[in-house]
Formats: sequence, C-alpha cells, structure tokens
Amino acid sequence: MTLTTRFEAAMLSDNELRGLLRKAFNALAASAPNTLERRNALATLETLQAELNARVPSPQLECS
Repeated sequence: MTLTTRFEAAMLSDNELRGLLRKAFNALAASAPNTLERRNALATLETLQAELNARVPSPQLECS
C-alpha cells in the first residue's frame, strides 16, 4: 500500500475516501507486523479518517 498524504486525501470525494479507507483497512489486516506495508496502511487509515472527520459539519450553537 502506498502512503496517502493529507494533501492527496483533500482532493478526493467522500465516496473515494471511503473506498480508499476500505482498501487501507484490508491492507492493514493482511500485512505482517513491523513492515513498511503495515506502517503505510496505518498512516493512510489515520489520514483518511482525519480528512473525513474534518468534513463533518459541526453543530450550530443556539443563541437565546
């Protein structure tokens, strides 16, 4: 699995991010411990999750 950067993730649609997230999860599950493949998959998962979380609209506060 190649490492996906935050910049690359920002250019993807939500559907593309979710598809890549699935691929990264599968790569992580199939990788051997302490390998570059595993580190890249884990870092990519974290990057994609952070990008998806950044896109979630925050709740509006009500002013009384």
